[in-house]
Amino acid sequence: MIRVQQQPFDPGHELNLVRQGRAAIGGTVMFLGTVRDLSDGNDVKAMTLEHYPGMTEKALAEIEAEAQRRWPLDATLIVHRYGRLEPGEDIVLVIAASAHREAAFAACHFLIDWLKTRAPFWKLEENDRGASWVAARDSDDEAAQRWTE
Repeated sequence: MIRVQQQPFDPGHELNLVRQGRAAIGGTVMFLGTVRDLSDGNDVKAMTLEHYPGMTEKALAEIEAEAQRRWPLDATLIVHRYGRLEPGEDIVLVIAASAHREAAFAACHFLIDWLKTRAPFWKLEENDRGASWVAARDSDDEAAQRWTE
């Protein structure tokens, strides 16, 4: 399941919904991404996330389908926010659930790695010196690359 939304989400509530009625799940892994107050040595006042509606959901659905193809998953969830967020606010939630923990761990790791590099989101950081777009990071590309080998 995929949702791209402006409003905050409750990770515990989302986790309960994913697991509800699924007694076959033996392992659930959750990643929660949060706006930090420091980026590249600068204090962050806020981050604005932009996306292309429709295109973003399609990209996330393809990423989710690839995870489900690679691992025996009982459930997945990707929730990603957009709009202006302040430090401490949650940006993204990824949940992968499977009968066994190894599949859940690997799938969750894969989902966030590919989301970071393949989903069309753009981040504008505000700090004391103004606002600037966040450039793609080589470390994110390297993390995603491990899943293509």
